[in-house]
Amino acid sequence: MRQVMSPAERYARMVAIRREDTKPELIVRRMLWRLGVRYRLHAEELPGRPDIVMRPRRKAIFVHGCLWHLHKGCPLARVPSSRPDYWPAKLARNKERDRQNLKKLRRLGWSVTIVWECETKDQRALERRLRPFLAR
Repeated sequence: MRQVMSPAERYARMVAIRREDTKPELIVRRMLWRLGVRYRLHAEELPGRPDIVMRPRRKAIFVHGCLWHLHKGCPLARVPSSRPDYWPAKLARNKERDRQNLKKLRRLGWSVTIVWECETKDQRALERRLRPFLAR
């Protein structure tokens, strides 16, 4: 039997979800620091407010949660079954906003990559993926 949270419990859980300094973001930041890459965080002046920015290199990294940004093919990216009138539209808006922000950044001459929450589980594979991005 499925347990349903009370509105107060649901609110408390949703408020606890962080926008910055998430566990996946901290993993990526530690990895970059270890690789000798210096960066700035959450550049408000750039489209989409990238999580990690290397201004001299004109590189930006978004660290996306698989659920919130609908990582295609990922088991973490399932649409919640509660409020079927709300979630699909909300997550689709997130996806479209991400697409627009990437397009704007690239038009401004920035190289952009997305690190997905699920990719932070295998840090060796993530490092192998990020090294070429950082070297370009």
